Amino acid sequence: MGFFTSFFSGKPSDPEAEKQKNRQKNFEIFKYDGLRAQRMGRLDYAVKCFTEALKLQDDFETMGYLAQVYVQIGQLDEARRLLERMIRLEPMLVSSYLTLANVCYMQEDYAAMAEVAQKAIGIEAGNATAHYLLARADLGKSNDLMGVAHLTQAIALKDDFLEARLLRAEALVKMGQHKDALEDIGAVLAQDPENEAALLLRGKVRETTGAIEEAEADYRQVIELNPFNEQAFLNLGLLYIRLNRPADAVVLFDDAIELNPSCAGAYRERGRAKLMSGDKDGAAADLKKALELNPKEAEALTGHFGNQPLVKQTDVLGL
Repeated sequence: MGFFTSFFSGKPSDPEAEKQKNRQKNFEIFKYDGLRAQRMGRLDYAVKCFTEALKLQDDFETMGYLAQVYVQIGQLDEARRLLERMIRLEPMLVSSYLTLANVCYMQEDYAAMAEVAQKAIGIEAGNATAHYLLARADLGKSNDLMGVAHLTQAIALKDDFLEARLLRAEALVKMGQHKDALEDIGAVLAQDPENEAALLLRGKVRETTGAIEEAEADYRQVIELNPFNEQAFLNLGLLYIRLNRPADAVVLFDDAIELNPSCAGAYRERGRAKLMSGDKDGAAADLKKALELNPKEAEALTGHFGNQPLVKQTDVLGL
């Protein structure tokens, strides 16, 4: 058939052109099958498709898709190697540096993260996200002062950068600068009045500075906005424990556990509240459940809950 086609068209058959055409066709099949698989949540199959596509063609866009899937499935080393390869191919494309910096953050490699973010700033000095990522690297290295400085640069470049304002507020709280932190929190809530993270942070600042009723109101507001926000229940319950209201704390943690029976922290803190109320058996049951749900809870059980010892030489719960 190929002979007659070429004969009547007057064009000789070109095997190499046909080979390239088939190669391109197969590449596109693998690439778009990979995209469909990714959208459907079939991530392992998406990896196979994108990998096969890249064997046929060194396509930058497909590399980006594959790196994204690697991040989704937690294969961060593979994502990092691929992103580094992409940067070698397109060294002036800032987006690859930003994605790589985020991967380094997930790996807790803050030194590498800072280096990548600085390279992005070298290419595009006005990129607010690059300054934000550099700040996250600083904070990861416990360099809070530099972190705040770089966050200030990010906010100067993008005044409505809520993530940067919230992160700066967290850093300022850690540094004890509550007034400045509240200004950032206020700016976030002015744009997003239902921002749960900002409300929780404001509650912690208010609690720390003695505004107990206002702190309770913030925690309650978060619970009303999102009854599945575990941190709001934990914060409010701990506030009640601090106020020597263990019965109120137990009721609160009962609600939290009813909403999410897998919340190890709620069991742990309810155990603390029960122990304060003299219910040793109930405390023991809750603390054991917390350990079953999350073995890392053992760290919270070593030492003391308030002034009440929970660990003895012969009994992990001290009960």
